[in-house]
Order: sequence, then structure tokens, then C-alpha cells
Amino acid sequence: MTVEKISDKDSILAIIIRDADWQEGLNFISSEKDFQQVGIWGYNKGKRLEPHIHLRAPREVLRTQEVLFVKEGRLKADIYTEQGKFLTSKELNKGDTIILLKGGHGYEILEDGTKVLEIKNGPYLGPEKDRKRL
Repeated sequence: MTVEKISDKDSILAIIIRDADWQEGLNFISSEKDFQQVGIWGYNKGKRLEPHIHLRAPREVLRTQEVLFVKEGRLKADIYTEQGKFLTSKELNKGDTIILLKGGHGYEILEDGTKVLEIKNGPYLGPEKDRKRL
């Protein structure tokens, strides 16, 4: 699997999973230490995943992290360092996913009708406590 990692020094800021990167089986993309655990599935009909409950366990959440899945259309994701310095831009197309782990980010929609699923860890503390505009 070839996912694209965007780094600043030794720190991974974002990971891009292209639509073509999906493989058979369960493949986790993020590290076990990341606040967002992101895995991709590729199974055939009849595969059963055993029912389970996730246990309550103490966790310390230090930052909000996002995952975006582009259902339709295209967007440009601008990636910034932890210090707020622009690093790079990446275009995301239908079927692509970006995991935003650290640093900053901004988006520009490139196509009418673009639809994106955004997932963040919570609880959300509100804009005053959760983010700083760059």
C-alpha cells in the first residue's frame, strides 16, 4: 500500500489515502498513538466481523484531529506546520481520504457539487478553545 505522508521534520502532519490505495483485508493507516485510528477495509461477500463492544478506558486527548473523505467532487487541502507556516497543497478527488494529525489546514472547493464527510474526535470545545485562525 502506498499512502502519501506529509511531514515537517520528524512529525507526520497528514496522510492521504487515494481511492486506488485500497487493498484486501484490514489495513490501519494511522499509528496506534494517534488520536484518530483510521483503517481501511477490503472484504468480499460473506466476510463476518465478530460483534464486539469497545471498553471504556482512560484516554488523554490533546488535540482535535480530522479525517475527510471526498464522496463527490474535488478539493484542495492546504497543509501548514505546527507553527502555522504554509507547507504544501494537495488536491483530493472523489474517493480520496486525508487524515489530518497535526499542524494546520485549510480547504478550497474546486468543483461544484463537492461532498465531503468530515470526522473529528470530540467532544468539541467550541471555536475559542479548539482552534486558532492562521
